[in-house]
Amino acid sequence: MAPPIVFIHGAFCGGWAFETFREPFEAAGYETHAPTLPHHERGADMEALAQSGAKDFSDAIVRYAQALKQPPILIGHSMGGLIAQLAATQTPCAALVLLAPSAPWGVPAMTFDETSNAFGVALLGDYWRRAIPPDYRVARHSTLDRLSREDARRAFARFVPESGRAIMEIVHWWADRAMASAAPVYKIEAPVLALAGGQDRVNSSATVRRMAARFPEGQAHFHEFPQMSHWLIGEPEHGEVAQLAIDWLASHQLAPQKPKKKPVKLFGLGPRGREAAQSAAGAAMVKSAISGGLRNRTGRTLVATPPVTKS
Repeated sequence: MAPPIVFIHGAFCGGWAFETFREPFEAAGYETHAPTLPHHERGADMEALAQSGAKDFSDAIVRYAQALKQPPILIGHSMGGLIAQLAATQTPCAALVLLAPSAPWGVPAMTFDETSNAFGVALLGDYWRRAIPPDYRVARHSTLDRLSREDARRAFARFVPESGRAIMEIVHWWADRAMASAAPVYKIEAPVLALAGGQDRVNSSATVRRMAARFPEGQAHFHEFPQMSHWLIGEPEHGEVAQLAIDWLASHQLAPQKPKKKPVKLFGLGPRGREAAQSAAGAAMVKSAISGGLRNRTGRTLVATPPVTKS
């Protein structure tokens, strides 16, 4: 039986973010789950959210994973990709699929866009003490930039505030003495697939590649979708992303087994009995042909058998 899949959403989102992306996995036969991280539902306690950090989110995923029948496959997007790595250091997982993941503690930003984003967050003041509301202009510029205006508006309408503390632990990890976003690779035994968009302004493909390179040789595989941006789970090519992940899981023997087709019985006979019946029918036909020739439905002889004469 294939391991179940647990999808982990990113910042400002909820389990709803995987509504479309999870469909190919379910069609392939996987059992899927898309929980919403603590305090990311509509009407959540903003004070509780503000006090929650990356470890609180990863602990929630660990508890969720341990309640399943077997170690799951964790598929995380953006912040969820980091949460997946943190959870994998605490509980067994069958595999990790990281979609444009946020980098863990110690992996520096590799592009100007990422550095600029971090600087922009710093301008929010003591943001780490409070919940941060979503900003459409920021989301449209860096996350939902490849969606149509209508689709971007529709997705953003479901965004929720995010924990400033968690953002600080991820974006300004170097200022976090507790190293909350640290995910030591020696504690992660599962195979890792890291996917990135070549146009991503949030977590660049260069940073994702560097993150994947931390793992021992052969444990992590990196792939870039050159035309894609950050919203790998909902851009026009998201089906290609899902299919690549499904194929990669299959290459690691983690694909659902298709039920074997039961042999169709002929008049209650199994394969051997059917073969015997067919052989008997064939023998009878040959005998009939020898004795009187083959006849069509009208009784006319089609192939006459010459009489046997004695010499």
